[in-house]
Amino acid sequence: MNLDLTPEELAFRDEVRDFLAAALTPELREAGRRATSVFSDKRHSLEWQRILHARGWVAPSWPVEYGGPGWSEMQRHIFAAECARAGAPSLAPMGLKMVGPVIMGYGTADQKAHYLPRILSGEDYWCQGYSEPGAGSDLASLQLRAERDGDHYVLNGSKIWTTHAHWANRMFCLVRTSREGKPQAGITFLLLDMDAPGIRVRPIVTLAGEHEVNEVFFENVRTPVSGRVGEENQGWTVAKYLLEFERGGGSAPGLQAMLQRVRAAAGASGLLTEPGFRRSLGAAEVAVQAIEASELRILASLSAGRNPGPASSMLKTQGAEALQMIDELMLEAAGTYAAPDQPGARAAGSNLDPVGPEWALTAAPRYLNDRAATIYGGSNEIQRDIMARLVLGL
Repeated sequence: MNLDLTPEELAFRDEVRDFLAAALTPELREAGRRATSVFSDKRHSLEWQRILHARGWVAPSWPVEYGGPGWSEMQRHIFAAECARAGAPSLAPMGLKMVGPVIMGYGTADQKAHYLPRILSGEDYWCQGYSEPGAGSDLASLQLRAERDGDHYVLNGSKIWTTHAHWANRMFCLVRTSREGKPQAGITFLLLDMDAPGIRVRPIVTLAGEHEVNEVFFENVRTPVSGRVGEENQGWTVAKYLLEFERGGGSAPGLQAMLQRVRAAAGASGLLTEPGFRRSLGAAEVAVQAIEASELRILASLSAGRNPGPASSMLKTQGAEALQMIDELMLEAAGTYAAPDQPGARAAGSNLDPVGPEWALTAAPRYLNDRAATIYGGSNEIQRDIMARLVLGL
């Protein structure tokens, strides 16, 4: 595969760099710098989304017919890499990267016409109703009941670990519509309104001391059948399609940007003179280089119209483990400055002076938050099982 950029791609890279230099405000850069999760604060995420939407760049992978820019695979890679290097805040992925592609693939014409423009603009802010107290990695065990009543479903049950449910006005949700046959055969995929009577959101405060995830309770919630995506009891097929996007690649540019921050922090704290730390840093750099090589190989396959196979499971596993390696290095570089809990000072635009250097503010909460990276979206143990079956034939 030839991964050298063409003159046209180099010109595109320069266009992206110029745009980012002009469009990213100091507060947006600060929000990107101080993020402690893969999800940015809603206020900054939506502000950045509106800027990108005005430029026509908010959904790099979407087809032109649905409002995407029509970029090649390489252009998407260049854009992601430049956003990571510039420190742009992340966009909420539940609409743009998850339910949006599902609606394109399985939605009705009315659903596409209604939801896709609202996802692009940020008018609809989505959360994902998948996990339940007894159904995490074993998602087929979900029990949230949806009983048909005319042109509505009536929902009773609960969801858990629902990211940004306290901010979302929309949810895409897996529900149980049948108990006959295999568990997967009785699941349906629904789009619903978070303002519907009977929905209650209760916060879960994470190890990092932050409110990012929630429990969501449903008590006789009526939601229209017109919000169903795909056929009744065929939601497992839709859910598997969505997971290809949730577990997808594209992590190397962000990991490389994190490594640069770790190297700068270690230089400031004097750790770069320690042989043990240098070995650990080198191991993390090798891991990220391996991820980049895999992503570029997959990029070449996609550009040639080939199916990359179970690549999403491989990249999800590699990316999550490399992320945790880098978090540990940053925590070590921060030393005692990682100990103070400073939620007020971490907020973008805060006028509170941090205890210690600014880069140490996020070391501990980021480390704690990312412990879940090897669990959410399908645990790494599940991903290794998928790779064993599909790649090794075990």
